Amino acid sequence: MHIIDFIIFGVYFSGVLAVGIYFYLKNESREDYYVGGRSISANHVGLSIVATDVGGGFSIGLGGLGFTMGLSGSWLLFSGLLGAWLAAVFTVPRLKKMDMEQGMYTYPDFLERKFNKYVALVAAMISGIGYLGFTSAQILAGAKLAAGSFFQKVSFMDPLNFSLYVMAGIILIYTVLGGIKAVIYTDTIQWIVLLSGLVFLGIPFAIYELGGWDAIQAQLPDGFLSLTNISFSTFTNWLFTIVPIWFIAMTLYQRVFSCSNIKEAKKAFFIAGVFEYPIMAFMGVSLGMMGRIAFPDVDSEMALPMLLKDVLPIGVTGFVLASYFSAIMSTADSCLIASSGNFVNDLIEKHLAKNKSDTFIIRISQIVTLLIGLLAMILAGAFKSVLDIILHAYAFMVAGLFIPTLFAYFSKKPNALAAMLSMLGGGSTAVYFIASPATLPFNLDKSVPGILASALIYIVVSFFNNRK
Repeated sequence: MHIIDFIIFGVYFSGVLAVGIYFYLKNESREDYYVGGRSISANHVGLSIVATDVGGGFSIGLGGLGFTMGLSGSWLLFSGLLGAWLAAVFTVPRLKKMDMEQGMYTYPDFLERKFNKYVALVAAMISGIGYLGFTSAQILAGAKLAAGSFFQKVSFMDPLNFSLYVMAGIILIYTVLGGIKAVIYTDTIQWIVLLSGLVFLGIPFAIYELGGWDAIQAQLPDGFLSLTNISFSTFTNWLFTIVPIWFIAMTLYQRVFSCSNIKEAKKAFFIAGVFEYPIMAFMGVSLGMMGRIAFPDVDSEMALPMLLKDVLPIGVTGFVLASYFSAIMSTADSCLIASSGNFVNDLIEKHLAKNKSDTFIIRISQIVTLLIGLLAMILAGAFKSVLDIILHAYAFMVAGLFIPTLFAYFSKKPNALAAMLSMLGGGSTAVYFIASPATLPFNLDKSVPGILASALIYIVVSFFNNRK
């Protein structure tokens, strides 16, 4: 990379860190730190939602799908559109109404009001661990991007490991300092940078450098320009794994709480859905397909960063790479603050540090956020595939939390014992199948038996418990 690219990149990251420092100085309470004072507009929240959901993991992961299966990989984010709009219609209005009446901070806060504090505690542990996995995925995505672009020639350490440390350090600094306001406002900036970088620079220059669209089409394998180059089981697995996350994701609950009213919260989710599919879906897989042409023999998730580094001209490279790092950071910071919120608000504050001042809680939050980030960095080093970490974390959370959450929203008599046992049973079932080398019938995702076990446990326990 040219020195101009490094300068562009450095200026961008300096700006992001400045946002974190600014909100560090502005935050006065835990309400500022975790829910942005409940006054952030739908536009900012909507862009933050899509930046968080698509982010680096899915950006790099989408590139890998484009590399391996072409345009059909875009169906991954169709499930995101479906989940966002279903949530906007069925659950967001109920949730925001409760928040306006009772003032909640986290997803387990909602479950505590519907069930009890013990159900909320179990949910906090599952959610906190799940978001630790998500954070790891984003750090690994950033490391792959950095290793494929900036640090290929690092000699004193493996380039990927060195990149892990660099990405984790940058993400930790501004997230630990600024809290949710820093996360949401940097998400807005980062998503605008990502879209403009890809639409106006990345994709046009890549097409030009590879000889034009006709030349690209001629070199792609059969079926790569079709939307049907996907198995029914793969599409079904994506629906089972990703749609439910829109009803249980701590990051999304924080953003609902950050909105000022029901109308703004619903609008934010509709905005997020449109940006997921078709906008980001087709851009991500298209760049992955072009990465396959430029670098057919590399790891599928490394082709895209190598394409950005080697194909784009001076100046453009720095801006577009900053775009992708934006996506990665916008998800990593949100996952990190979500995991921290679960452990601090729902475990430490409610059970270990009651009646402490807001200043004390903010300092504890910063310490916990730092520790989770360091643990996520270690976990990221144990995996090779970004998408694998994301889908495993999704499977674990969905299997444990989805069914009890549906009953919390739509049952007239939610049953706390049934909810707790279904969380433990569904989550542990998913973990068992994730760890097992066995393949499920029809290649079903590991979340499916977990969801079925959770539903069965809830229904049976609720039936007998209510009879008593």
